Amino acid sequence: MRNIFIIGCGQLGSSLVRRISKKRIAKKIFIYERSKKNISKIKKLKLPGIIVKSLKIGVMNSDLIIFCTPMSEYKKTILKINSNILPKTLITDIGSSKIESSKIFKKFLKKDISWIQSHPITGSEMSGPEHGKDNIFENKWCVIIKDKGTNSKHLKFLISFWKKVGSKTVIMNSEKHDKIFSITSHLPHLIAYNLVKSAQDFEKNQNYQLIKFSAGGLRDFSRIAASNEIMWRDIFFSNNANVSKAIDLFIKNLKAFKRDINKKNNKLILKKLIQTKKVRSKIIKLKQDINKPDFGRN
Repeated sequence: MRNIFIIGCGQLGSSLVRRISKKRIAKKIFIYERSKKNISKIKKLKLPGIIVKSLKIGVMNSDLIIFCTPMSEYKKTILKINSNILPKTLITDIGSSKIESSKIFKKFLKKDISWIQSHPITGSEMSGPEHGKDNIFENKWCVIIKDKGTNSKHLKFLISFWKKVGSKTVIMNSEKHDKIFSITSHLPHLIAYNLVKSAQDFEKNQNYQLIKFSAGGLRDFSRIAASNEIMWRDIFFSNNANVSKAIDLFIKNLKAFKRDINKKNNKLILKKLIQTKKVRSKIIKLKQDINKPDFGRN
């Protein structure tokens, strides 16, 4: 591969820059970042990429363009680069929902340009280039979206790229992807935000210093709730139908727990608690986590 263009250099964008350079996947890495604060950090960190002030420079000189911005920026980014994209170029992204972003690519990207969406399942609550790591993708899943009309040659090319980065790859269509991650990712974040909000409300209403005495459960949820608010707003909005269904399912199960607790239904409560413990063991067995998780910090 000749050159790669990273648009957006936060935690994951900067991690890609580090990894691509370390593994010598491309001859040149171009970086475009709108934030002056992040540009200053990139320079201070001496990341191994060429910072470009114009999207045009990166677009016209790259074989692969990777969108690493919030999804709300996709449309205006596409419109800015459309006139300069070369037919040989492949575009991908790292967004966490795919149906709505797919519609944006289909509607606004030039018709003769190939694009295939990606979703590397990695990262932490931290944001910014200073929190990127060259091993953040290693042995982590990367979902590659194959929908009707996906170019098989470009699909093989993209699979090869993510494997070189160190990811395990799996192919899904956008509909299946968004349903799965509404439960495994989007709902947990929504619950975390609401749990922390509930703690804040309780503290205010009861006039207790509740946060001061946070136990492990609240601390772990607060880590998730510290994630980038713009990114998660975009995810909730773009996958709103599936997220709404996930919320309904969660409320149904929560009401059942409440009913069993109030009735002191020992048999049903123990059954549920034992069943959920098995899921944690399965996650560790599948190497989706470890016994002492570092939450992406080490």
